[in-house]
Amino acid sequence: MDLVRSLVMAGLLVSLVGCRSDTSTSLQDPQGREPIRIQLDGSNPAASEGVLDRTEGALRFTVGHGRYGIGCEGTTFEEGVTPLGTFEVNAILSNDRFEMDPSLVEQSGKTEEELRETLFSNMNSIDFKGDGETGEYGIGYISLAPVPATEQPFRFNTYDGVFRWYSFAIHGTNDETRIGQAVTGGCINAGNLTMGVLLDTVELGDEVVISSDSPCLP
Repeated sequence: MDLVRSLVMAGLLVSLVGCRSDTSTSLQDPQGREPIRIQLDGSNPAASEGVLDRTEGALRFTVGHGRYGIGCEGTTFEEGVTPLGTFEVNAILSNDRFEMDPSLVEQSGKTEEELRETLFSNMNSIDFKGDGETGEYGIGYISLAPVPATEQPFRFNTYDGVFRWYSFAIHGTNDETRIGQAVTGGCINAGNLTMGVLLDTVELGDEVVISSDSPCLP
């Protein structure tokens, strides 16, 4: 995976001005780091983009969002609707990275080691689109909790005999054509090259601000 990430970072250096592979800023206190900013365009989803602004240079990336529209700040998550507002990273999941807020680990009823071993692969084994293809979270999943806290419908549970968890998140994809479209179940979709950088950079507690000039659903 280290080799894959090295190739990802090299590719981004070619295509993105000022973006380096140095991840030294990941050691900073999240309180002292700039938020990830995501601007959604409801009328032209292809114009929706995120900005990862770190001292080593800004990364701009196209995102996809919910197929049913954009939810106003402070709303409870609904299927197919991407909420606006300020969020905090409370879990970072991939095949080789597991970080989760201790309160979520406790809520799961599992040990951290159990979650580390199986949670992301279990989550990524589902076929959301019903087309026979799994891996719909791509290479990683960055969970977002609203700030201030708003009650959300997310629970750990066993589905079809497999222990899983779902939340509002930024995640990868097994179909890059979905990026820049309003087709998700509500999460922010990012390309896997972008996710490689995010997984090497983002830390628990980092702030993500999602905004839009488009009308939102109350």
